[in-house]
Amino acid sequence: MSQNQKVVLLTGASGGLGSAIARHLSLNNYKVYGTARKKQSSEHYIWVPMDLSNSQSIDEAVRYVLSKEQTIDILINNAGIGTTGSIEETPVNDIKKVFEVNLFGPVALIQKVLPVMRRQQAGIIINISSIAGYTGLPLRGFYSATKSAVMRVSEALSSEVKQFNIKVIDIAPGDFRTDIAAGRLYTGTNEKSPYKADYSRILKMIDEEVEKGLNPEILGQKISKILRKKQPKLRYNVGLFLQRLTPYLLCVLSGRFFEKLINKHYGIKQKP
Repeated sequence: MSQNQKVVLLTGASGGLGSAIARHLSLNNYKVYGTARKKQSSEHYIWVPMDLSNSQSIDEAVRYVLSKEQTIDILINNAGIGTTGSIEETPVNDIKKVFEVNLFGPVALIQKVLPVMRRQQAGIIINISSIAGYTGLPLRGFYSATKSAVMRVSEALSSEVKQFNIKVIDIAPGDFRTDIAAGRLYTGTNEKSPYKADYSRILKMIDEEVEKGLNPEILGQKISKILRKKQPKLRYNVGLFLQRLTPYLLCVLSGRFFEKLINKHYGIKQKP
């Protein structure tokens, strides 16, 4: 490793956004260790096995990178899973699983990496949340909840670690053309479910929105640029124009009016 080459630990490197991030960082002289549960081969990162729902797996991954490099300069929490289902019908075990992967696992990883960054009095932590974290999306409420939690953790963490010269950045993507649907946790509905019609229609819309989303390379380029900034912002929203408007609309519109816009978008009937 060259003297100026920074070491990156990137979760969820095997596909979609993670693969694009790894490629752009590798091409810009970062040494990337990319995690995935199954063995991967890539010219842009060194594969490290990790299961975010397993604390021992997290410990072993961090120890492995440190044994090779003695440092972790940048941590990017990118891995996560999507989930669909109504609040009423989603099994508690499914709720626990999405929180385990999207929130508890990344936090456990942060806790393992922070002592390293504190000792070296430098480091950058990037948490990938989602535009969905700004509001509770119908039939994706628990996904929204995990991403909102990631945002709040990022805000608190940023204040806590500034004294150690550690920067925390939250990046909230909108829709990107990835294979998120393949790994999505589907609660589903039965024939008698009161949510069946909405679920079928909204699930189709979600998949279509992903297909029409941005190229993941855009996020890879964005993160590469952010890492070159001396004073990066705490929060970046990266997505289609209307998606990036979400946090601003939430500030100027009443909660009920914004809810009407969401329901109209998804075709959810509203009684007067």
